[in-house]
Amino acid sequence: MTKSLNSLFTDGSCQKALAQIDAKQAEMVETVIAWSGVNSGSGNLTGLTGMEVLVLKAFKPLGAEVVFHQLPPFERVDENGTIIKQKSGRTIRLFKRPDANRRVLLTGHTDTVFAPEHSFQTTTWLDDNTLNGPGVADMKGGILVMLHALLAFEATPLAQSVGWEVILSPDEETGSVGSAPILADRAKSADIGLTYEPALADGTLVGERKGSGNYTLIVRGKAAHAGREFHAGRNAVVKMSALVGELAALTGGRPELTVNPAVVQGGVAPNVVPDIATCRFNVRLKEAEHAQWFEAELQRIIGVANEEEGYEVSLHGGINRPPKVLSDANIKLMDAIRACGVELGLDINYVATGGCCEGNNLAAAGLPNVDTLGVRGGMIHSADEFVLVDSFSERAKLSALILMAFAAGHLDSVIEAKA
Repeated sequence: MTKSLNSLFTDGSCQKALAQIDAKQAEMVETVIAWSGVNSGSGNLTGLTGMEVLVLKAFKPLGAEVVFHQLPPFERVDENGTIIKQKSGRTIRLFKRPDANRRVLLTGHTDTVFAPEHSFQTTTWLDDNTLNGPGVADMKGGILVMLHALLAFEATPLAQSVGWEVILSPDEETGSVGSAPILADRAKSADIGLTYEPALADGTLVGERKGSGNYTLIVRGKAAHAGREFHAGRNAVVKMSALVGELAALTGGRPELTVNPAVVQGGVAPNVVPDIATCRFNVRLKEAEHAQWFEAELQRIIGVANEEEGYEVSLHGGINRPPKVLSDANIKLMDAIRACGVELGLDINYVATGGCCEGNNLAAAGLPNVDTLGVRGGMIHSADEFVLVDSFSERAKLSALILMAFAAGHLDSVIEAKA
């Protein structure tokens, strides 16, 4: 932070804009309840389209240009070990003043981890300040924080000096495979990045992040009658069981590297020697160079397994998000956001995490960013997901102040460090 923020608080338009956010608190809560009722699991194209309509209606007062990017089909492995292509949704891109000297990229996602058949579909008040519901924190609540920060910012003269762009993806919860090229491309046109994953319940933000990769291991054996021709078969489930142990044993092979074999499937009946088995697993790694070691270990395991007669072992997937490493520019941005928090009476702290998000993608493209500027909440990716509703106005004011500070030149040291 290069200079004091006091001037922003003596500017009547800035004070009025921040007060405007407080006046919208109840509206934000009502909206997140309505949005939460629209199932938008990553594979639910109908629900994602429904969210598009709601989001565009909410963002319309900003007067931004809107462009859609249809994502290509993504590959996945079904329970029979067959690689199939599944249709993807669309990325929404909204932007204003793209030729301004100062440019900020704000990112988020419309998808959740909850499919239409999941039992978690409605909101419930746990107490006066705690709302439980799908996506209320991750991250339909975050999109609302972003929206109301921009609405407040646009009400000030400072907005005319900043070009902003919003990217809302439909595939973040499945690794941003389709939207990754768009994020990387747009990151190159910005000076700073702001992403709206939820903060921790106590308001702590995330700094460093591990990298991540998703894989499916496929074992093909030979079916046979379990009684009459047992020895003629090649049991894919038994083979997979051994391989799962080898995958799990890679945990700790490099500092803080973890492997999580998570979903194992195979077999059709107890009296049939199974000829197919699959295992979906995830890896988390702290250092980018650990990916090469991990991939080599996977190929070693597969190579040895394929030497056994009657079995065919293959692998699908890869590292889709590199670790988020904090550059000097990123640290300066974090410090600047901490200073904005002080002005609002917020104690902003940062913690490293094993989780991944679009912040990984932006950092890999060279864009300094802070990626947990959404609501305060917790228990995400579970039916216990909750948002602390007083954080809607709190976090929207924080982002509005960040944008004002950016426009007024208070974050120029971040831009200089990035260059």
